[in-house]
Amino acid sequence: MKNNLVKSNKIKELLSRGVVEIIDRSNLENKLKNRKQLRVKFGIDPTSPNIHLGRSIPLLKLRDFQKLGHKIILIIGNFTGLIGDTSDKDSERPKLSEEVVKKNLKTYIEQAAKIININTAEIYYNSQWLSKLNYMDISRQADAFSLNEFISRKNINQRLSKGKRVSLRELLYPLMQGYDSVKVKSDIEIGGTDQRFNLLTGRDLQRLYGQEPQDIITNPLIEGLDGRKMSSSFGNTINLFDSPNDMFGKIMSLRDNLIIKYFTLLTRVKIETINKYKTYLENGANPRDIKMNLAFEIVKMYHSKKSANKAQEYFIRTFSKKESPSDMPQFKPTSYNIVLILVESKLVSSKSEARRVLSQGGVKINSKVIKDINYIVSSNSVLQKGKINFLKIL
Repeated sequence: MKNNLVKSNKIKELLSRGVVEIIDRSNLENKLKNRKQLRVKFGIDPTSPNIHLGRSIPLLKLRDFQKLGHKIILIIGNFTGLIGDTSDKDSERPKLSEEVVKKNLKTYIEQAAKIININTAEIYYNSQWLSKLNYMDISRQADAFSLNEFISRKNINQRLSKGKRVSLRELLYPLMQGYDSVKVKSDIEIGGTDQRFNLLTGRDLQRLYGQEPQDIITNPLIEGLDGRKMSSSFGNTINLFDSPNDMFGKIMSLRDNLIIKYFTLLTRVKIETINKYKTYLENGANPRDIKMNLAFEIVKMYHSKKSANKAQEYFIRTFSKKESPSDMPQFKPTSYNIVLILVESKLVSSKSEARRVLSQGGVKINSKVIKDINYIVSSNSVLQKGKINFLKIL
């Protein structure tokens, strides 16, 4: 009896925490109660080298299903990544080259392994089947939905009304994502609210191919460090591969009104504990103290408790006490140009990000803000990026 109650409570949280909509809820609830092992699908396009915390929301939901004994299916969109999904874009997404996609996905499985058990998961690259389709296959699939359905989507409709270009290529993307569901025979697909149309297309294509249509779980999108939707293109992300110190510092810079949302969607701290934090904040508690708990929890999830303790100590020492760390890492660059140092030391992921950070005043040399992209750093200088990243330049 106790075990049944525990499982019932887990299913209840599974279908509520981080969930915006379920299609078809009653069907899914019956499947879960019947203890059938379900095939739960999530696809991710390698449009950047990093998986960020916004992507952790569906990955954590996959882990929840995995812990209840279900089979999870991770699809890495090395083909759909070439085509580009514009579900959340107000303009046409440019096509990526095969070389860029291949480079981006290099560590995707390793990053996903920070959340899910990849040893028991099924992992696919969708070029396995999408690259083999011909015009007849695509024509058959295209009959599953109409042009009116596609252009009625909010972002597509807005672009058309503003006279912006909508390519025929964009019409094909939902078919590709939907066909992924056919190939892996998914019972459930998880995705953000911006993916709703694509997820529904999967149901239509499964019917077309004689399969039972998948149920759908949509999750909310999460804001990044600047309050906009977390996105690699905005540079406002917290990445799974961020160092403990960087991850901790980024979370501490988070807007106070996002603390509870981050706890709820990005951790698996008990809801009862999160509700206590919410009450503390409503009663005037210092948001910084609750945020410190959040930063500790997230660093612990992706690194270790020991790393979280060290990152917290580092943050207090370097930010709260305004001290430069005595144990800052040392770095000997191959070039002393400030942009190249930032890239080579991996404080930024690209030259464009380095230039953006410099223009925003986010880099200091010996406590002086540097914005000049041609600045030459002297040896024995202290470089600071943001509030907590320090390097002693040799």
